[in-house]
Amino acid sequence: MFEAYEADGFFDEMFAGNGEVRSHYRALLSRFSAFPPEDFEARRASCDQHFLRQGVTFNVYHDDRGTERIFPFDPVPRVIPADEWDHLEAGLTQRIIALNLFLHDIYHEQHILRDGIIPRFYIEEAKHYRPEFRGMKVPKDIYIHICGSDLIRGGDGTYYVLEDNGRCPSGASYLLENRNALKRAFPSLFESLGVRSVDAYPRELLEMLHHVSPHREGEPVCVLLTPGCYNSAYFEHCYLAREMGIEIVEGRDLVVMDDFVYMRTTKGLVRVDVIYRRIDDDFLDPTVFRKDSVLGVPGIMRAYQAGNVALANAVGTGVADDKVIYYFVPKIIEYYLGQDPILPNVPTYLASEESDRKYILENLKDLVVKAANESGGYGMLMGPSASSEEIAKFKDKIIEDPRNFIAQPVVSLSRSPTWCEGNMEGRHIDLRPYIIYGNDVKIVPGGLTRVALRKGSLVVNSSQGGGSKDTWVLK
Repeated sequence: MFEAYEADGFFDEMFAGNGEVRSHYRALLSRFSAFPPEDFEARRASCDQHFLRQGVTFNVYHDDRGTERIFPFDPVPRVIPADEWDHLEAGLTQRIIALNLFLHDIYHEQHILRDGIIPRFYIEEAKHYRPEFRGMKVPKDIYIHICGSDLIRGGDGTYYVLEDNGRCPSGASYLLENRNALKRAFPSLFESLGVRSVDAYPRELLEMLHHVSPHREGEPVCVLLTPGCYNSAYFEHCYLAREMGIEIVEGRDLVVMDDFVYMRTTKGLVRVDVIYRRIDDDFLDPTVFRKDSVLGVPGIMRAYQAGNVALANAVGTGVADDKVIYYFVPKIIEYYLGQDPILPNVPTYLASEESDRKYILENLKDLVVKAANESGGYGMLMGPSASSEEIAKFKDKIIEDPRNFIAQPVVSLSRSPTWCEGNMEGRHIDLRPYIIYGNDVKIVPGGLTRVALRKGSLVVNSSQGGGSKDTWVLK
């Protein structure tokens, strides 16, 4: 299957530059080479059947082919050796601790602004900054309880953090189902190759929710708040609620009385202690945020501010999601922890800085330009592949609203062998590990490896034609 495989030109996860197989992939390659292509394809098809039976789907808005589709899956796993994972784990732990200290600071004393580390207007003009919640104490002083930081590898194999997702990061259910599908397709591989389990994620997620519960006797009542069945990640909402053994609710299932949140049930009202919310701030409470929201719960912010219910993630974490604030994360780590960042950022230019803006506008054809608060591959310009009309349009947008844009050099993402219609070919990948911050920091060993299935593409988002792989961290 690998006879015609080309590993030149990029950092390849399986093969070194001289064509030699990397040591942590040798056992996997030996096993896979024993499968005839027809047998391998049959096993790949069985993964698709598993996803179909389990309803592992995602939704794409504004698509003529329909909204709901099976999540594309490649059966060739990404393999990470133990020492490499230890490095990533240390860097991600450092990062989430620093981001939580930063969020606590900007919603209280704002030392980092007073000391001039971050110009004040970057915070005050951030789309998801919530100044009305300054001074509010959140349970256990934790703001980001679940984070999905996207990692990429450059041409020399160095890991970089591409962005942090600290509001409502999605994808953990696909990580778990990818593992289940591959176990069924290749049942003998995992134990013999020493792959670490990811099965503890739902339990650790529930333990974190219990940890941030307001003080109350008995086991906390936790619920997962979903926007409903038309949301792009609704499968995941149902999956995680089921795996944790908690109720999944919509806004209409909850009611606020005397600054407490209650769930409507067939046996009457049940008080709720913790809400794992998969709804953005803007839609949580129509009496505080968007008045036209029918997804949230009127009065829920009163209960939250009174300390009678915990929200994971906390309100206002989106300011740390802002791609402009991403630029300052290395400084945030140094300021709060007195440490150098273990995982570097991708070099980034701020369009709101005059010298950076001049450079960006003169080099749009060579850069990746991103809107500060878009996600899913939207609001982005890939300069090298963009038309002159697209470049001109983005130039006007940058000039009109420079605070809303950053630019980065094109990073040649690492490639991994991917099964493409009967052939093994290299495709670009990234990695989204999932970090849980409760009593301590826990990171599921692996994460969601996303793959750009279109040849030559660097866009791995599922809404833009990407798929995923299982991620193996070796013991």
